Amino acid sequence: MQRILFLLIFTLMSSLATAQVDLSYYLPEGYTYDPSIPTPKQVLGYEVGEWHVTHDQLVMYMKAVAEASNRVIFEETGRSYEKRPQTLLTISSPANLARLDQIKADRKKLRDPNQNVSIESMPVVMFMGYSVHGNEASGANASLLAAYHFAAANEIEAELENVVLLLDPAINPDGLNRFASWVNSHKSYNLNGDPNGREYNEAWPRGRTNHYWFDLNRDWLPVQHPESRNRVKVFQSWLPNIHLDFHEMGTNSTFFFQPGVPSRTHPLTPDKNFELTEKIGTYHAKALDKIGSLYYNQENYDDFYYGKGSTYPDVQGSIGILFEQASSRGHLQESANGMLSFPFTIRNQFTANLSSYEAAKEMREELNQWMRDFYVGIAEETAADVNKAYIFGSEKDDARSFHLADLILQHDIKVFSLEEDITVNGRDFKKENAYIVPADQPQYRLIKAMFETRTEFQDSLFYDISAWTYPMAFDLDYMALNSRILNLANVREINKNEFQLKPGQVIGGVGAYQYAMEWTDYYAPKAAYKLMKEGFRVRVANAEFSTPEGKSFGRGTILIDKGETDLSDAAFFQKLQEIASSSTVDIHAISTGYTAGINMGSTFITPLEIPRVALLVENGVDGYEAGEIWHLLDQRIEMPITLLPVDRVSSSVIDRYNVILMPDGNYGSLGKSGASTLRSWAARGNTLVAKGGALRFLAQNEVIDIKFRSVDNDEKGLQKPYAIYRDATGAKVTGGAIFNANLDLTHPLGYGYTDSAIHTFRNDNLFLEPAENPYANPLVYTSNPLASGYLHPSNLPGLQNGSVIQVRGIGRGRVVAFADNMNFRAFWFGTNKLYLNAIFFGQVINGGTTR
Repeated sequence: MQRILFLLIFTLMSSLATAQVDLSYYLPEGYTYDPSIPTPKQVLGYEVGEWHVTHDQLVMYMKAVAEASNRVIFEETGRSYEKRPQTLLTISSPANLARLDQIKADRKKLRDPNQNVSIESMPVVMFMGYSVHGNEASGANASLLAAYHFAAANEIEAELENVVLLLDPAINPDGLNRFASWVNSHKSYNLNGDPNGREYNEAWPRGRTNHYWFDLNRDWLPVQHPESRNRVKVFQSWLPNIHLDFHEMGTNSTFFFQPGVPSRTHPLTPDKNFELTEKIGTYHAKALDKIGSLYYNQENYDDFYYGKGSTYPDVQGSIGILFEQASSRGHLQESANGMLSFPFTIRNQFTANLSSYEAAKEMREELNQWMRDFYVGIAEETAADVNKAYIFGSEKDDARSFHLADLILQHDIKVFSLEEDITVNGRDFKKENAYIVPADQPQYRLIKAMFETRTEFQDSLFYDISAWTYPMAFDLDYMALNSRILNLANVREINKNEFQLKPGQVIGGVGAYQYAMEWTDYYAPKAAYKLMKEGFRVRVANAEFSTPEGKSFGRGTILIDKGETDLSDAAFFQKLQEIASSSTVDIHAISTGYTAGINMGSTFITPLEIPRVALLVENGVDGYEAGEIWHLLDQRIEMPITLLPVDRVSSSVIDRYNVILMPDGNYGSLGKSGASTLRSWAARGNTLVAKGGALRFLAQNEVIDIKFRSVDNDEKGLQKPYAIYRDATGAKVTGGAIFNANLDLTHPLGYGYTDSAIHTFRNDNLFLEPAENPYANPLVYTSNPLASGYLHPSNLPGLQNGSVIQVRGIGRGRVVAFADNMNFRAFWFGTNKLYLNAIFFGQVINGGTTR
């Protein structure tokens, strides 16, 4: 009887959940709408929530609304990697739309305490950003409703005199489109909500990420992708008071709105920010109560890492607000709280959108006054801080210095280039290769967040990484400056719109005996690949040498001659010039083979074979790490690689490659036969580069003899409160921190580095025991490894003097094993070259030193 009753209730709920809804289901009571403004159905041909909107449909509707309404301006703010337009609707009164430049200019004055500004008459600005994770689609679909309501509702016309709304309907165009195509192509017209269905289980790498499989919600601060740079430009031009960030979470959850856990807020975020977030939260609670939706706040989520859309605003006088809606993932899915329909998820998001608008409207003066007060306080803080500026640079590599300066410039921060060489506390900073960031400017707190190191925390749980100290990430010399030192420097302010890397050049004449390229430049691998692709003979010097003219070259220097090509000296020189210029590296002419140290025919010089690279993907491979590698090689090194599905690993397939890359992941699907295939392939003289779970797979299947350290982090004692279990176990997770390590500069994996002290990044608890052969450990942690971020004390022994990189020989080949992520989120420029060295120089490592 109970089973029959359950089935009847389930059937009733299913029929209600699958019933077609129209706009009346979503729109608030008490409003009338201008019939000249098209509804979503009139443009798209279906009701909101009936299908998942694709990106092209979303753009089509936004354009239609803008064309029909005098409240709306449509603009394209940029393009994604897949060339989809990033769009923005600016919604306000016609009078405000006619003076947007003046409104922006007035808002800029909020950052300058010396400027007079009228808070009473200034509009409040609210940014609404939807679905930065493409498969969290209720946000993007709710943007259809927001665009319609704010453009067509007759009753808000007068209110918009005091409000400017910025609507970005799809922060991640490529991921959203990938997801919508998946769920729409697997939708049945008769829904049943079974979570085992294909509709709810996307193919790898899923729709969360952008084209290169990056989480764009972690890129607000690093701004390494065009989508991020374009949206940060919008933020900095408008300085919104409220910044809405619409997400989804697990199907069995309810609805979350900020604030998050109070103890997990970054110390640089003012207490007032939390108070205002909490006040705005009362509007959400009231609205969700009205429609009977379950919700919670001040749990799970935090405001620590400033690279997220809901946290980036908090250190700039704005209020970032995260919304997390339980996800139906498809169109209908069973959940712990009943059948969860896609329209229901959209309605919750839209309801929170409307409650945010009510808060912005009613708190207008308070929010503008807070932004004003925030920057007045900044002026007082900078005056009291003994650190008046930060200097950073690299003596040998202008590219890494350039890229950090360029990153900082994106956030409306002034950066100055050094116009003379200076020495500070024994460190040399060279003109044009070093930069200074004054602390005394409005973005003071954001600057501190970029440069500070922090190893003590109020809480031990982090939703994301606990450290991101940028000069460490870029492997640059840096330090804080006091005013006395700062005044010594001859500096020039950088114009962001004109800032670019200077082209490289060939130094010397036509017809040289050899040409040499130093490996210290970040883009040397890019140039090396181009040289090999042209068919030139490319060799690497495994020892130092100097020319009769007194120019010294270090290990890893690339030597170039025409090889088997039939180019004339002049044509060869011209090609070298083109490659040097486009790769922003210098190439030097060498007049004789009789060089000091080693000669040009030395046995310490090894010919290089062009890398033919396969990157393993799918079937359990970590998509983030695979994407980071793909992006590095495709975008920066401009090297074609094959994205090779794991299930295609066979002798007949992989013999065409001489380098195979195995990111972190679960490789169980390869089995023993796949492991044996990889071992045989490596033994033939090839290079296998592996990290994390790939190392465990290779060790378990006896491809390599590598040992892992275990640590004792089990809870001790007879009894502990169950209530603290989740926090106690979560505290032992290494979510993301920076560590000190020592690099062997004579090892091929250390080529191009000039300082043995280096910082690496890790976000897991896999620890490597050093190889017994001391020559096989080119990078090891120091005895005091934590540089910045959180590390549970029980994990410290796993790192102390442990391996970061090991090289193990297999026949004539080798496995290069990485414990840490050398390419983290595309902004870890400082260790990229370690990974690239494995690709380019693995072939020259002496097998006898790897066992």
